[in-house]
Amino acid sequence: MGLSSSGIGSGLQVDSLVSKLMAAESAPLDNYDKKTAAYQSKLAAYGKVSAAVATFQGALTTLNSPATFSALTTASGNKDILNGTAGTGAVAGKYKINVTQLAQAQSLTTGGQASTSAMIGGGAKTTLTFQFGSVTGGTFGTSGAALGASTAASGIAGGSLSINGTAIATGGATRSARELAAAINDETDATGVVAKAGATATPAALFSSFGDVTVAGGASYALSVGGVQIAASSGGTITGQNVDDALNSANVKNALAAANITVSGSIATKDLAFTAADGSNINVAEAVNLGSSGGSVKGGTAGAGLANSGSSLTATAGVTLSSNDGSQIVVGGSNPLAAGLTAGSGGSYLSSGFSQDGSQTSGTVTLDTKDQSLQGIRDAINKANVGVTATIVSDGSGTPYHLVVTSNKTGAKSSMKISVDGADGQPADANIANLLAFDPAGAQKLTQTSGAQDTKLTMNGIQVSSASTTVEDAIQGVSLDVASLGDTTLTVSKNTNAVTEAVNAFVKAYNDVNKTISSLTSYNADTKTGAALQGDSAVRSIQSQLRRQLGTTVEGLGGKLTTLSQVGIAFQKDGSLAVDSTKLNNAITNNFGDIGGLFAAMGSASDGAISFDKSSAATKPGEYAVNISKMASQGKITSNSAVSGPTTILSNTTWTVTLNQTDPATDSKVQNISIPAGTYDKTQLAAMLRSAINGNATFKGAGDAVETSVDASGNLTLSSSKYGAGSNISVRGVTGTSVDTVFGSATPAVGTDVEGTIGGVAATGNGQQLTAAAGSAAEGIQLSIKSGSTGERGSVTFSQGYAYQLTNLAASFTGKDSIIGSKTDGLNASIKQVATQRDKFSDRLTAIEARYRAQFNALDTMLSSMQTTQSYLTQQLAAIAANG
Repeated sequence: MGLSSSGIGSGLQVDSLVSKLMAAESAPLDNYDKKTAAYQSKLAAYGKVSAAVATFQGALTTLNSPATFSALTTASGNKDILNGTAGTGAVAGKYKINVTQLAQAQSLTTGGQASTSAMIGGGAKTTLTFQFGSVTGGTFGTSGAALGASTAASGIAGGSLSINGTAIATGGATRSARELAAAINDETDATGVVAKAGATATPAALFSSFGDVTVAGGASYALSVGGVQIAASSGGTITGQNVDDALNSANVKNALAAANITVSGSIATKDLAFTAADGSNINVAEAVNLGSSGGSVKGGTAGAGLANSGSSLTATAGVTLSSNDGSQIVVGGSNPLAAGLTAGSGGSYLSSGFSQDGSQTSGTVTLDTKDQSLQGIRDAINKANVGVTATIVSDGSGTPYHLVVTSNKTGAKSSMKISVDGADGQPADANIANLLAFDPAGAQKLTQTSGAQDTKLTMNGIQVSSASTTVEDAIQGVSLDVASLGDTTLTVSKNTNAVTEAVNAFVKAYNDVNKTISSLTSYNADTKTGAALQGDSAVRSIQSQLRRQLGTTVEGLGGKLTTLSQVGIAFQKDGSLAVDSTKLNNAITNNFGDIGGLFAAMGSASDGAISFDKSSAATKPGEYAVNISKMASQGKITSNSAVSGPTTILSNTTWTVTLNQTDPATDSKVQNISIPAGTYDKTQLAAMLRSAINGNATFKGAGDAVETSVDASGNLTLSSSKYGAGSNISVRGVTGTSVDTVFGSATPAVGTDVEGTIGGVAATGNGQQLTAAAGSAAEGIQLSIKSGSTGERGSVTFSQGYAYQLTNLAASFTGKDSIIGSKTDGLNASIKQVATQRDKFSDRLTAIEARYRAQFNALDTMLSSMQTTQSYLTQQLAAIAANG
C-alpha cells in the first residue's frame, strides 16, 4: 500500500490550511467553556454555603437537646468504690455513701458424676421448672451440735477450729456457745461467716421426776442454777412448792435475770426448765453434804424417796454458722468436733421459705431420653433460654463432673427454685429429682456455691439496695456504678461548662456560616471583582432569615429568659454574634431552670401524673388545657369470688392463654402455658401465674405480657400489661387443674383507650397515650396519662427555643426543593445544557473539518494532475525543440 498524506501530490499544505481554518471555526468553544466554568464556580460556592449550614445545624444539636440543660456532673471521692452519672431530674448535692455488699447471682452445683454422657434418668420424659424469687426467713449455713461436757469443763484448745481458712482464737475460756460465737465473729471480716449461739436449755427430763427433798441427821442440801441458789436446807423438807415459790421470788428472779437465765414451767406441772437465750452454759447443781454422823438426803432430781448423793449437770448449746454471701462454709482445724462442728464444706438453707417474684418469668425445660445425661441436661437447659446458664466443671476426683446452674440475673429476688416433674401425667424421675430438685423451703439436692444477693449501701444514713451493681435513682436522676465495698462521697453539681461550651459552639458556627455567605457574595472595590455569588438573592435570603430568627422572642416560656440578649448573645456591627461570658454565666447561675427552654423545644405538664412525651414540627408554642373523659384500661379477667385458703395446682396442668388477640386473629397470640404444680396462697398464686405466662418465648418475643394482682377482697385479677382497645386476655383449661378452680365463671373484659381533649380539641387516644388533633395549634403533642382521674387535669406548656427553630429553618435551606437545592439543581441543569450544546457544536466542527479536508484534498489532486500535465508538456516541448 502506498503512503499518502494531505498535500503529498501537489505540495499543498492541507493540514496547515485546515488547522488555521478550524481554529477560526472553533472560537465559540471558548464561550461554552467559560459558561461552564462560571456555573461550576457558583456550584462550588453553593456547596460551601451548604457545608457551612450543615456545620451550623450540627452545632445546634447539643443546644436542641433538653438533656443538655440538666447540666450536672458527678465526682466520686473514690472511683475504685463507685462512679456516678447524672441524668434528667438530678439535683445538686453531696452524699456520703457506704457500700456494704455487692450484688451477685445464685449458683448451684450437683454432686459429682463419673461421666458426662452416662444416662441418669430412666428415659421417661421429665420437666424441670425454674422459678425465681426471694428466700424468706431462716439463714444459709450450717448448724453445730451442742458443745460436749469436756468442752464445757475445759474449753476448746487453740488450733481446734478454722473457718474458710482462718483460724479461730479459742482456748480454755471458750466453754460455751456464747463464747464460741464471739470468737468466730471476731474473724467475720476475714471469713465472711457470722455465728449465732443457740439458746441453752436444761433437759426436759431433769425436773420432771423431782421429788420433795428430805434432809436429816445433820446433812445439808442446796439447789443452785447458774450459780444462783434456789433452795437450801440443813434439816427438814424442801417441797416442790417451796422450789416454785423460790423461783417466783423477786430476789431469785433478779439473780437469774442477771445471769441471762429465764425460767419456764414449774415443779408442780413437771415441766420446769431453765433457758439462756445467749448460749451461755447453765450449770444445775445439787450440793449434798451428809455430815459426820451419817445423815441422809432423799428426793430432788433423784426422785421422791430416793437417796440423793448430789449431782451436777451443765447444759450447753451449739452455734449456727451463716454465710454472708450464701457460699459454702469450710470448717477445719485440729478438732472442730470440740466446737460441735464437722470438718468439711457445708451450707444449706435452714428454716427458710421461698417467695416467687412474679415480675420474673419462670421457664420449663423438657428432658427427653436423649437429654438425660449430664451434658444432655446442660444442653437442654441452655437451649430452653429460661434465665439460667448451665455448665459442667471437673474437680479431678473419682466422680469429677458437676453440673453448675447459675442465674442470669443478680439480686436477692433472683434465687432459684427448681421443681422436677413427670410429663403426660407420669411421676417425676427419682434419679433426676435427686440430682436437680432445689427448694429453699424443702429438699435441696443441689449445693449452693454462691447466693443471690443485692447490692447494699447507705446513702447519708439511709439504707439502699439494688438487684445489680448499677444503682438507679437512689439519688434522683443519678445512676451509680458500684465496684467494691467501702466508704466514699459523691458530689453532684451544676456543670455550667456544658451549657457554656454548647452556647459558644453555636455562636462560632453561626459566625462561620455568616462569614462564608458574606465572602461569597461580596464585591472587591480595589480589584473591581465580585465573588462567585455576588448579588445572589437566595443566599442573601438565608443570611437575613437567620438574623431575623435570632432577633425574635421565644414564645410559650413561663420563665424569665425569652431573648438571646438576656444570656449575653448579641449582634456586632459586622453582623457577627458575640458572647458576653459574664452575662452568660450570671444567666446560667441565676436562671438555670429557664435556660433550657430558651434554646430547646420543651414541654411540661402541670399535672405530675401526666408526662410530656413529644411534639412535632407542627406544634405551636403555647399553653393547652388537658381534660380526660376516660382513663385507659387493660384487658383482664377477675375471679368472681375471693381466693381463700391454699390453691393446689395438679401436676401436668396446662392452660391455653389468648393474649392481645388481633382482628383478624393471629395464631401466635394463642399459647399453651405449663402451670407449675404446687400449693399456693393467693399472693403466691398471683406471682406464679404471672411468671409462668410471661415465660412463654412467643409472647415475650412479641412484647406481650401479663400482670396479676389481688384486691382487698381477695379477688385475683389476671390482666394484659398493655392498655387500650388492643388489650385483651382469655384463659381456657387444657389438662390438669381447671381454670374455674381459680377464676370461677368470670368473663374477660377488653381494654379501652384513653379519651380526652388537648387545647379544647378532641385528641386521639391509643392506650395511655393521648395525641393532639391534626390541624390544631397543639398538633403533635403526645401525653402519657398513666394515673389519676377523669376531668380537668391542668395544662401542658410547649415552647420552641432558638436552637429548635434554627434547626428547622436551616433544614429548609438545604436538601431537595430547598433554596440551595433549587439553585444547585438549576446550575447542574445549565452545566448539562451547555455540555450538550458544546457537544453539538463539536460535532458540527468535525463535519466542517471533514468538508474542508475533502475540498483541499480535491484541490490537491487537481493541482497534482495539472503539475503532471505541465511536466509532460514541458518534456514534449523540450523534445520538439531538440529535434527541430
